[in-house]
Amino acid sequence: MHLGKVGKKYMPKESKKIKSVTSATAALKILWKEGFLKAWKKYAPIVDRLAKDHYHFSDPELGMALGRAKYLTRRGKRGGYEYIQKYPYIKEEE
Repeated sequence: MHLGKVGKKYMPKESKKIKSVTSATAALKILWKEGFLKAWKKYAPIVDRLAKDHYHFSDPELGMALGRAKYLTRRGKRGGYEYIQKYPYIKEEE
């Protein structure tokens, strides 16, 4: 953190604002944008990748988000699902 002098006090300078992720759905969307889901991934590697970015969601919450994601498809049996993106992320024009 950089400190900038404000009057006689030192105050932290504002750096880039990081958009906080508060749901498993939003965190999965980030993985999709990064292309993490271009190949088949089991549940455990997805959890590990999210943990690397300091996202720790409960198993039911993450499972529901994976099941509801319209841009993902899954294969396998209960307890052994694998997930892959249906189509690549395309940046929307602003």
